[in-house]
Amino acid sequence: MRFMVIVKATAESEAGVMPKEELLAAMGAYNEELAKAGVMLAGEGLQPSVKGARIRFDGASRTVIDGPFAETKELIAGYWIFQVASLQECIDWVKRCPNPFEGPSEIEIRQIFEAEDFGAEFTPELREQEERIREQIARKP
Repeated sequence: MRFMVIVKATAESEAGVMPKEELLAAMGAYNEELAKAGVMLAGEGLQPSVKGARIRFDGASRTVIDGPFAETKELIAGYWIFQVASLQECIDWVKRCPNPFEGPSEIEIRQIFEAEDFGAEFTPELREQEERIREQIARKP
């Protein structure tokens, strides 16, 4: 099972406050532990929303909304992709994480859809297409 582990933004992360060396070292050690255990597939921190944009879709219409975005509690400051056997194993790993910020913070866990979750609607042709895309991604340097 794969899970996206989402570090929720805070007012400080949205203001561009960078982590101190101690936190960077603690997160580095945690990431190293995840990698050695074969749990971590990916993980990155994200720039504040002032450097981002949203695209709103309405039929064929597209509207670009430039950051920053007002609701900090709905924003993401970073993420990991974990591959583990269960939600409980993912929870156990996240509980070992250093607090991502100096004050209160929150990490959300969401399971990633797998091909079999889509049932018959995900036809053999669509599955082959998905596999080709994954192979192209894996080959990219």
